[in-house]
Amino acid sequence: MNITFCCANTRVGPWLADLRLALPQANVTEWQPGAPQADHAVVWAPPQQFMDEQPGLKGLFNIGAGVDALLKLRLPPSAKVVRLDDAGMSVQMAEYVCHAVIRHFREFDAYEADVAQGRWSYRKPRLRADFPVGVMGLGVLGERVAQALRQFDFPVHGWSRSPKAIDGVICHAGHAAFDSFLASCRVLVNLLPLTPETRDILNRDTLSRLRPEAYLINVARGDHLVEDDLLALLESGHMAGATLDVFRTEPLPAQHGFWKHPKITVTPHTSARTLREESIAQIAGKILAFERGDPIAGVVDPVRGY
Repeated sequence: MNITFCCANTRVGPWLADLRLALPQANVTEWQPGAPQADHAVVWAPPQQFMDEQPGLKGLFNIGAGVDALLKLRLPPSAKVVRLDDAGMSVQMAEYVCHAVIRHFREFDAYEADVAQGRWSYRKPRLRADFPVGVMGLGVLGERVAQALRQFDFPVHGWSRSPKAIDGVICHAGHAAFDSFLASCRVLVNLLPLTPETRDILNRDTLSRLRPEAYLINVARGDHLVEDDLLALLESGHMAGATLDVFRTEPLPAQHGFWKHPKITVTPHTSARTLREESIAQIAGKILAFERGDPIAGVVDPVRGY
């Protein structure tokens, strides 16, 4: 069994070494132009040339949860695209989102500003019931985030394309329930996959349907958000602020208005990073199951985009 590794902006050596340990029966190599055909590929942001030169691939194993960049390419006709289910990302995402929600709810950003000016200040405690949180996207990551938020006694709503049931979470499903979901939320967390249907879904119209003084947390993809619409709603006062980890252009350009906006917190696409050991264990298990003909989780439907 031949496995090729083609991952942009990744330290190749540790990945190759760990893949070889996990799959000692396989020949694992880094892809170079003109390389021999492989049975499976472990990839992140591969070039089109890679796809064109590997028409016989059976499996494309993506080392991240999002596959939108991969699906833009012309893929080998027989290859199944397989994404990671978790690999240590869901707990990181839950940490990040809970931190952002609590920082806003407890007004820690305002306290930080006061401390920077040498002011000893006090704010009246706010009620969690006044801050219902909505999670858009209830896959592996979204479900973990929703469950984590419930531990802090926030009312939690979830929205997904198909019906889901999560203990303690009010679940909404489908296009018909989208507006009522938005109207229920004062804090909105976006964890949707990026597809043609969800591109620009965070826009003036949808964000205006949130409760007044709403707060946005985007940890999915930058192309979900119409940036100028968010800025306009912050200016009008309908939106109280945002924590943004993903952007249409990354790295975020130095002159971008988000950097110094007083109501926006920026982080450099770090809400949930791929953990190598967990990812390799999962990928190796899926490759072996694939070769045995067993069903595997995480196979992407190219029509839906996830």
